[in-house]
Amino acid sequence: MFSRRNFLKNFGIGGAVLSSPSVLENDQSTNTEFVTIKGTVSANGKGIPQVSVTDGYTVVRTDNNGKYQIKVHSQAEFVYISVPSGYEFPNEKGVARFYQKIDTTKSSFQANFTINPLSVDDTKHQFVVWADPQIISKKDAEELQKSGEDLAELVKVAPKDTLFHGIGCGDLVWDHFELLDDYISAFGKAQIPFFSVIGNHDMDLDARTDDFSSKTFKNTFGPTYYSFNRGKVHYVVLDDVFFMGTAKKYVGYLTENQLHWLEQDLASVPKGSTVVVSLHIPTNTGHARRNKLKEEELGGTVANRRQLYKMLEPFQAHIMSGHTHVNEKWEEGNIIEHVHGTVCGAWWTGPICTDGSPSGYGVYQVDGGNISWYYKGTGKPATYQLKVYPKGVNKDFPESIIANVWNWDKKWKVEWWEDGIAKGAMEQKIGLDPLAIELFAGADLPKKHKFVDPTLTDHLFFAQPSSQAKTIVVKATDRFGNEYTEKINL
Repeated sequence: MFSRRNFLKNFGIGGAVLSSPSVLENDQSTNTEFVTIKGTVSANGKGIPQVSVTDGYTVVRTDNNGKYQIKVHSQAEFVYISVPSGYEFPNEKGVARFYQKIDTTKSSFQANFTINPLSVDDTKHQFVVWADPQIISKKDAEELQKSGEDLAELVKVAPKDTLFHGIGCGDLVWDHFELLDDYISAFGKAQIPFFSVIGNHDMDLDARTDDFSSKTFKNTFGPTYYSFNRGKVHYVVLDDVFFMGTAKKYVGYLTENQLHWLEQDLASVPKGSTVVVSLHIPTNTGHARRNKLKEEELGGTVANRRQLYKMLEPFQAHIMSGHTHVNEKWEEGNIIEHVHGTVCGAWWTGPICTDGSPSGYGVYQVDGGNISWYYKGTGKPATYQLKVYPKGVNKDFPESIIANVWNWDKKWKVEWWEDGIAKGAMEQKIGLDPLAIELFAGADLPKKHKFVDPTLTDHLFFAQPSSQAKTIVVKATDRFGNEYTEKINL
């Protein structure tokens, strides 16, 4: 049977050790020619001081008049800014445009950036994370438009002057670059600026090395790693998909170029503030633990993640990722990672992901440095946060009801009532979602993509009602005190 795991391994790699070749190091000593770029970052004709400007290798700051000068690396392709708080994100049909292509035929040239002040305070704002739209056909693209309509409605019903931006967390398409316009038109329905992350299915598979695998992505969206600011939050986007050349395989890995750049980028961010890092492959998951594997698959997590964590130690950090098509959270010290269920669910084969989470996206509400969140099922209200299954759906626990609380983390409470009588906490177990089994289990399911399998998840909860029970109510309370309930009749 061609399982989902085999499918992912076919596009990943296991049991390999990746070293950082010297060509990737930020070593300018071997370069014989540089391009010098000068320019101004301004708004309303006035220069803006202390704006970070970079070529992806070196970060400089504008002076009191908004002027900068940077001698760019010989391999640099863009000069770009980290848009400061209080300003609009430059965009074209929703696609963030914070960069300019470097003209390497000139020894020096001018690159000015003009941005517009926001008309409202951005201390409070919202953002959404779309993980893995992953469209492979026009039919998939048509389905994605519904996600765009759902997002547009979310933005429409928000309070007046609510600021939104979006982050497309990789696998924007499924190796079919002709569908990028469909991806852009889908999120464009919401009329909010969107930043995009490169995923393993957004790479040029005919490239001979990682260095050239992002050509199409860069032509469409610009740099693969960058930062921006809104309110009191600093946002970072990274490229953690290291392409293994003509082998058409990849590993989760952050190059030295990026880590060196990130050190400089974070140097100007106040210690203790909130930093949101978006990348495609999760830095960590519970996949190996749940499946009792001896080691993680390198294509499923970031091999050198501890180097990233060390850089994030001075901050309150949120990591946004996708790739796995399941919903999970993990938290350690000052870091919480949000591994997102996907916009495409289980590769557009049904209304859910392989862990039973609805197809959808993350919604994040920012107030100063504080962030709250929920998971928005496409076509579902924000209050749809759990599904309760009656007795008999699980052959191993035939007398138990099962609740799937897809955005659960260890600070949630999941309780149940039988005929109005409180019964306390439900028992958490690792297992398979009943609907995912129905839709995806078996060699012939689902018909569209037979590699899809149901996957083990931590967010299932069990309870055994009495034989006389007539009604069951399950209440899930998130870490912010929001309560969600579902009632079933037995």
